[in-house]
Amino acid sequence: MSTQEPLVELKQITQSYASGPRLFTAIQDVDLVLREGEFVCLLGPSGCGKSTLLRIITGLQRPTGGQVLYRGQPLQGVNPHATIVFQTFALFPWLTVQENVEVALKARGAPPKLRAARSVDLLDRVGLDGFETAYPRELSGGMRQKVGFARAMAVEPELLCLDEPFSALDPLSAEALRGELIELWTSGSIPTKAVLMVTHSIEEAVFMADRVIVMDKGPGRVVADMAIDMPYPRQRKLNKFMQTVDRVYATLAGRTDPEHVEMGVPPGEPGRTRTLPHIDISDLTGLLEHLDEMQDNRADIFRLADSLKVGSDTLLSLTDAAELLGFALVAEGDITLTPLGETFAEASIRGRKEIFATRVRRLPIFRWLTAMLRATEKQQLEWEVVKTALSLEFPPDEAERQLDIIIDWGRYAEILAYDDDGELLYLEPGPAERRL
Repeated sequence: MSTQEPLVELKQITQSYASGPRLFTAIQDVDLVLREGEFVCLLGPSGCGKSTLLRIITGLQRPTGGQVLYRGQPLQGVNPHATIVFQTFALFPWLTVQENVEVALKARGAPPKLRAARSVDLLDRVGLDGFETAYPRELSGGMRQKVGFARAMAVEPELLCLDEPFSALDPLSAEALRGELIELWTSGSIPTKAVLMVTHSIEEAVFMADRVIVMDKGPGRVVADMAIDMPYPRQRKLNKFMQTVDRVYATLAGRTDPEHVEMGVPPGEPGRTRTLPHIDISDLTGLLEHLDEMQDNRADIFRLADSLKVGSDTLLSLTDAAELLGFALVAEGDITLTPLGETFAEASIRGRKEIFATRVRRLPIFRWLTAMLRATEKQQLEWEVVKTALSLEFPPDEAERQLDIIIDWGRYAEILAYDDDGELLYLEPGPAERRL
């Protein structure tokens, strides 16, 4: 870890915004220090505010509370010493590769000769020598992202910010580009003093960073600052690497809370209204079936990611759903089936639906919605009405996402039905009720 003076300091950063009559807090009381010589990853689930923090640090967004210091001075406006590479390539299709890199220098007022010389040099460093006159359409995804890196580094930023830069690439291209970026960083081939990268991939963070800042949501906050004490280049099969990934998984997964805490409260009541995890129910079923085949119905969450071939973000959402529904318990990086989860895994298709329906009816957000539906004359509500009600609890995008999840879970449980043409939600008798 670097012992240099702080390059960036965040002090009690809070980001809130209004949506109708409600004030939502996206990030709350975040403290963070980034020093010269550090490669730091912001890691956490979707919606925890990682990208928002990146925009605040670069001056593209002003926080509603707290202070941003750059080299000890309050940041005013856009940070001229920082630049961002986004997950989308954002190249101008009518410009050549070299011209795309020169755009950043032209915006800074650099003369043509300097622009050309620096662009050619950077393209050579990232392995694109010979492609200067090519157009973006002629390049693979990985090569286009290299152009993005070269353009970001053309202005010689002290701080290079990366917002999930590999997420739009195929796995092989992403893996190659990760290794090449680390080689550029560790060899000093780029002028950058520090790198700050947003990711939701635990393995990617451990592979690349020497510090991992772990965040959680509801609201976004820092829950751990973990040093990754391993030399570059890192080997994923080494025990220390796997133990470190396991430790990060355990930090993110946490442990199962008591049921009244885990479930939260219905919308409109004091306290936290719990969001439903965005998962595919068939994936949840697959997870529970897999655990049912394990010794003691228990597994290391890190090992599950590899055996189930899913990303860390997806796996953590699945474990979150299993906890919420009472199908599993999580503690110290392990997940264990409950007796109910074991019964679900071994039940018939109809039996699983009945168990799922029983558990879903206990969730506060479903109790709230079914009570509203029963209070109407035809036991139905317009999609927009329910979304508006949820918008009093969640930001607009999250309210829409939660409603989609409610409909998906409700349909599987045969509790809710949805008419897409009329955009209407309505109650229907569940499988158990239909047999009465």
